[in-house]
Amino acid sequence: MSPHLCATHGLTRPLSPIAFLILAGGLALAAAPAPTALQGQSGPPTRPVQPHTDSRGEIRVQVNLVTVIASVLDKDHRPAPDLTQDQFEVYDEGVKQKIEVFEPDTQLPLDLALMIDVSMSETMELEFERQAAAGFIAQVVRPGDRLGVYQFSDNVEQLASFSSNVADLQASLKRLEPGAGTALYDAVYLGSQALSHGPPERRRVLVLVTDAGETTSRADFETARRAAIRADTLLYTIVIRAVQNEGGRNTAGEHALETIGDSTGGAIYYLDNINELTPTFNRINRELRTQYRIGFYPQPRPPQGAYRAIEVRVPNGYIVHSRKLYYTGGLTQ
Repeated sequence: MSPHLCATHGLTRPLSPIAFLILAGGLALAAAPAPTALQGQSGPPTRPVQPHTDSRGEIRVQVNLVTVIASVLDKDHRPAPDLTQDQFEVYDEGVKQKIEVFEPDTQLPLDLALMIDVSMSETMELEFERQAAAGFIAQVVRPGDRLGVYQFSDNVEQLASFSSNVADLQASLKRLEPGAGTALYDAVYLGSQALSHGPPERRRVLVLVTDAGETTSRADFETARRAAIRADTLLYTIVIRAVQNEGGRNTAGEHALETIGDSTGGAIYYLDNINELTPTFNRINRELRTQYRIGFYPQPRPPQGAYRAIEVRVPNGYIVHSRKLYYTGGLTQ
């Protein structure tokens, strides 16, 4: 059963190089299959193509520009904003591709879902999370950007719909309330679904603040992972660890979030002290403001309905955070 969305909602471990790809659709964009159909997705401008008539006499157009959003860090894990196109390499299923679109320091607007885990939260800790999240909202929301606020425990509740009104978004944080249970996979699934229904030509980002426990989700791991991939969601997870020793806590949720993040993009941050939350929010904001947008026409042409492995490389010791997989559901053959 798919989960339902209620209307009411240190140390870092960098992920392996991954590729964040926004699969362009155009005239031939099709909705993705189960676990859910995606809406509101279309792609960037595409190379002029010629229509052809299939065996049933129907006119179809070949559209296959694929774009990827990449964050690049230097060896000291600082954003590297001044790289040039010739420093990048893109591989589709191991085959090097020709870069056709390159936008350094992309200004593509953000759609960001902020998901805050309130399961078994203490009052003092929750107030600190409110303050840190309010500061993050003030920093990250710029003209043209949209942010939505959610809380989750045994279910997922939307506290503020997507908007650019910073004051309203910050005010919604006052409605954060402690709960029991942790619907971690539901949070990823429903956050990705909400982002997929937004306008086209935007960067889709899910920021998850959690202890990474998983107890009450209706969605399973694979449902959540596929929803994030198909929605082109860049996942940033902040794990606040109440227990530092791995032998004293359930790490299954942490490993699941690492795997989903590795498939979709972003990074996972492990905090041993809640006082590290504000600096981590600041780090995510800096990374979002120094991203590159890269586009290519995959050769050879991939089949429909397939998950494709993508890798973006920047030689000479740079670390790349970008999508590792994309789904070809929108390609017309």
